[in-house]
Amino acid sequence: MKDRNKEIYKVTLVGGTVNVVLLVFKFVAGIMGHSAAMLADAIHSLSDFVTDAIVLVFVHISGKPKDKSHDYGHGKYETLAMTIIGVALLGVAVGIVYSGAVKVVAWMQGAVLEAPGTLALWAALLSVILKEAVYRYSMVKARQLDSQAVEANAWHHRSDALSSIGTAVGIGGAIFLGERWTVLDPVASVVVGLFIVKVSLGLLRRGIGDLMEESLPDDVEAEMLRLAASVDGVAEPHDLRTRRIGNHYAIELHILMDGNITLNEAHDKASEVEELLRLHYGNDTHIAVHVEPK
Repeated sequence: MKDRNKEIYKVTLVGGTVNVVLLVFKFVAGIMGHSAAMLADAIHSLSDFVTDAIVLVFVHISGKPKDKSHDYGHGKYETLAMTIIGVALLGVAVGIVYSGAVKVVAWMQGAVLEAPGTLALWAALLSVILKEAVYRYSMVKARQLDSQAVEANAWHHRSDALSSIGTAVGIGGAIFLGERWTVLDPVASVVVGLFIVKVSLGLLRRGIGDLMEESLPDDVEAEMLRLAASVDGVAEPHDLRTRRIGNHYAIELHILMDGNITLNEAHDKASEVEELLRLHYGNDTHIAVHVEPK
């Protein structure tokens, strides 16, 4: 567990360092380059920095072993971190969409929008490269570590990379197509904001689903029943109940056995089912098997 947490800290710190560098550069480029899209992108990077801090705090808490107050451990804190990231991302997205829409409406009413500078364009292109690299690195680590929080943060990096693509297109169009097309800068910020809304809602759906004890996917539950039934002497596994506790599974199920075997034999078979499931889903899987006579 300690090694896992250290790896999560390492991934998060790498992303956090990139976020700080881009955050400063984007704000400078947005202000000096007079770009609404770049300032929106800078705010997005600021939200990335904040969520990195959230991951570091909550992963530390979730890594604590179970205690008297938390019989199932502290894994839900990691899920809570993912949910908080989703809320933060949604708030940023709504702000970006609103800000861009205000500028677009002003342009439609005859206002003249200032064309962004080339510094803003270079900042957007640099952001695309760095954030996509951090996304790929974080996603590989998220799968290796089976971490919801790292995966959520990886998607936050990807959303920043994609938003920077939209920003670059909008800024480039506003620069190279002439004064009539300066509206492309705020239009790009609106498009970016709408994309981030979609990503944030996906994170919220997963996070809230786990916090509300949503069952695992049907294919995972079907696999659990198949594994239990594969143990010799076990029949008709049923009444399966599942949920996630952070990055671990919780499994409860009933199985049928010959009513004439001894209690010791029944216990050994139930333990065999538990060992098989733990072998497949990890040693920290919570498993409760109820034996019924057939």
